[in-house]
Amino acid sequence: MSKILIVSAVFPPEPIVSAQISGSLAVGLAKQQDVTVLCPKPTRPFGCQFSGEEQSANYKLIRVNSYTCPIYSLTGRFWESYSFGRQCCRFIKNNHDKIDLIYANTWPLFAQLLTVKTAKKYCIPIVFHIQDIYPESLSNKIPVVEKLINFFLVPLDKYILRNATRIIAISDRMKSYLAETRNIDLSKIEVAYNWQDETTFVQYNQTIRRQVREKKPFVFMYLGNIGPVAGVDLLIDAFSEANLQNSKLIIAGSGSMKEQLQNKCAALNLDTIEFWSVPDGKVPEVQAQADVMLLPIKKGAAQSSIPSKLPAYMFSEKPIISCADKNSDIAHAIIESDCGWVLESENISELANKMKEVTALPPKELEEKGGNGFNYAMQRFSKKENLNKLVYHIEELL
Repeated sequence: MSKILIVSAVFPPEPIVSAQISGSLAVGLAKQQDVTVLCPKPTRPFGCQFSGEEQSANYKLIRVNSYTCPIYSLTGRFWESYSFGRQCCRFIKNNHDKIDLIYANTWPLFAQLLTVKTAKKYCIPIVFHIQDIYPESLSNKIPVVEKLINFFLVPLDKYILRNATRIIAISDRMKSYLAETRNIDLSKIEVAYNWQDETTFVQYNQTIRRQVREKKPFVFMYLGNIGPVAGVDLLIDAFSEANLQNSKLIIAGSGSMKEQLQNKCAALNLDTIEFWSVPDGKVPEVQAQADVMLLPIKKGAAQSSIPSKLPAYMFSEKPIISCADKNSDIAHAIIESDCGWVLESENISELANKMKEVTALPPKELEEKGGNGFNYAMQRFSKKENLNKLVYHIEELL
């Protein structure tokens, strides 16, 4: 039995998908290996209340006292990454003779850098699971200093990835991009899509969701983190401009911008926009109330990653309107599966017109697109398939 250290920036009971992936991986690896998990205290998403600790008899869970920054701040996020990285370094240094392999799903770039340098010092193989491409995902948001940010930070990412034993990318496009821009051999990079647990959606779809729905307003829904990159403000502006009759917009979830957007809706008297909380385990039930799901994302923020909302929307058999870059993985998945529509990022009028258009579509057409997304997600984004891949790519190194 080998000793594996999982370094994870988020971990259950945090409900976000990256945390759930690390949690499922810990359980999966612990079937055959001796697993220890190192992570901070739970803070994501901002505003979420954590009533209990994740307990497991299969692996050891260690919470470190590192700095956390659930409300977005550039300097705060840098310090959060550095602080967690320092705690990981200290743990690895003190326990290196008890670690056969490290799996790291951690904050870029400083936590990654400090962890890989320490692993290298003690000759411990390390697997990096890359959730987003840094620094590009940061520099794309600040065009005026984009070249400067990339000049200083891309070399750090090159060092991190070149010194990793194996890299797990979350899409084929990410794999190609990393290989090309970081000068890494493609054979070093494996792909495992971020997943949703399809069983909860399938069970719900087969029971309650099949019941005949009463006549009610047409429901547009966004469910996910309400943060600065999500672009939820675009949905509010477009829905207000569309001025639809017998329709409403539901914004479900929590995040750092929720209160600000609630105040905006109150100030504008937008009483057809509702904010819902999502109880743990109730995503299928909440999404079943929608006719169409909405997936906006700020321009340049999803060039080579697939947000966890997309598989969840697909598993709920709902058509999707997405506002995203046309060359992104989001756009590719929606177009390839024919489960919805892709619009330009941050175009309020285009989204408002599309909202008007879909409310007039026959229910059968919406159901067909939702079914297309479900079938696509079962092939690409299921937990069963991708967790097995991830476990295999890690245990293969042992």
